[in-house]
Amino acid sequence: MMALAAVCLAAAAQKPGQPSWLSEAVFYQIYPSSYQDSDGNGIGDIPGIASRLDYIKSLGVTAIWLNPVYVSGWTDGGYDIIDYYQVDPRFGTNTDLVELVKQAHARGIKVVMDLVAGHSSDQSEWFKQSSQAPDLRYSDYYIWPSFIPESGPDPSLLRKFVKTDAPRGPYYIKNFFDTQPALNFGFANPDPSHPWEQPVDGPGPTAMRRELKNIMRFWMDKGIDGFRVDMAASLVKNDVDKAETIKLWKEDFTKWFDEEYPEGVLIAEWFNPSQSLEAGFDIDFFCHDGQYNYSTLFFYGRRGRDGQEPTVPYFDQSGRGGLQTWYDLYKFQYDAAQGKGYVCMPSGNHDFNRLCTEGRTDPAQLKVAMTFFLTMPGVPFIYYGDEIGLKQNPAAPPTEGSGGRAGCRIPMLWDGSANAGFSTAPIDKIYIPQDPDPNRMTVEKAEEDPNSLLHYVRSLVRLRTQVKALGTDASWRLVSPLDQPYPMVYERKQGDERCYVVLNPTGRTAQILLPPDPGTPTLIGGSYRSCTYRHIRRGDAIVISPESAAILKF
Repeated sequence: MMALAAVCLAAAAQKPGQPSWLSEAVFYQIYPSSYQDSDGNGIGDIPGIASRLDYIKSLGVTAIWLNPVYVSGWTDGGYDIIDYYQVDPRFGTNTDLVELVKQAHARGIKVVMDLVAGHSSDQSEWFKQSSQAPDLRYSDYYIWPSFIPESGPDPSLLRKFVKTDAPRGPYYIKNFFDTQPALNFGFANPDPSHPWEQPVDGPGPTAMRRELKNIMRFWMDKGIDGFRVDMAASLVKNDVDKAETIKLWKEDFTKWFDEEYPEGVLIAEWFNPSQSLEAGFDIDFFCHDGQYNYSTLFFYGRRGRDGQEPTVPYFDQSGRGGLQTWYDLYKFQYDAAQGKGYVCMPSGNHDFNRLCTEGRTDPAQLKVAMTFFLTMPGVPFIYYGDEIGLKQNPAAPPTEGSGGRAGCRIPMLWDGSANAGFSTAPIDKIYIPQDPDPNRMTVEKAEEDPNSLLHYVRSLVRLRTQVKALGTDASWRLVSPLDQPYPMVYERKQGDERCYVVLNPTGRTAQILLPPDPGTPTLIGGSYRSCTYRHIRRGDAIVISPESAAILKF
């Protein structure tokens, strides 16, 4: 079978003027409530994270991203912010955060905070004041419709009108939950018959832009290294094609940020890099949401795009998955990103099922998947615990607005002591139950096993650093044919250096015949029982053992 994915995707280029450290970065996402509790109340905190910095550094990580640590109403896991300028007492103080940054920097680790730009908590003083009268300082920080229109440019917006008995009522516009009123960045093409629709340069949106810059400046001047922006595409309302939102970021926020903080990074939660990178962000995610996602690679039991029934994911032992859907979506985004920034595929995050989930819990399977995440282009993001195979806990009860997401936010497992070293609190005070498996993997166990996933992840991070062809800026092309998805073979190349990555997540030996290559590669990494590469008369044959990954260098 010689029909190949024909398009060679060009080398990723740095965004002009991007932070000098970004090309070598490896991120580690920490959900602060779940990482390490230092004061015995059952909830993780900032001093707890600081106490684990040496472990984080041992992974080869160069940057951490913290989910929100601001004062919150905790109706959406910290994404309903009451005070953008204060650390929530559950995590510590502003001083504790500054100390964490100092300790991280001393170890060569950057610290990136979450920035919720599109909405606040309904408990915010801004919203409380805005709800009272139209002529106060924060009155125009929010949007107060007087009626629900029968139709509009963005029908989904009409479902975000919240009935209220506040003096400013009868409605406000939310962003996600009712407790998260949308901040007012204006409307695309305001309707004159809707007096609440201010233009993007109206008084409310102008004041809101100034406030958001103040928040960013406040934390950047305390030493942090940038922001991951939650729901970054949600700012301008009725902006169906996102043209006004792109313009707002590009001509104001990202332009200002790059000038003020040239070494600071801006990461979008937009899930459409073709738009977000055009808006001036350095990174956007290709993972679980929106049209452009990797659901066909990793997700069990979720509907596909356009309401299609769930399919077996590619990274499953059965070998019944495919690559075509993912490849088409990824190729479009990768091409669109050239010269503008990075398309990044994280190993997981706080909003979707963990990599180690039903159907994929064997360390051999996880090693194949982590090989993929850590040898693809873009900046790697490792979700805390994925490096040890921290399991999804489907029995975790909804907590602080998590709904079904609680199972991926469970506390970290460190050792064999009570609560696996996460907290000294009584077990019934741990804010989300940990993995109940008595044989659960911990960092301590993984450290003692030379064949553990933890040691393997460290080896991949080192290899990525040592071999530029496996790095962030090297080119990528799919070498194997799309109509024969197992094994997946792709090429990474930078300058004269070239590698093949071979992935076989199935439970059986896989082989592929490729066009002849003049080079003879050497195995330099991976997790496999056997992998052979032979020149034969009809081309080059690769045979790889079940549940295996191999990295070959030419």
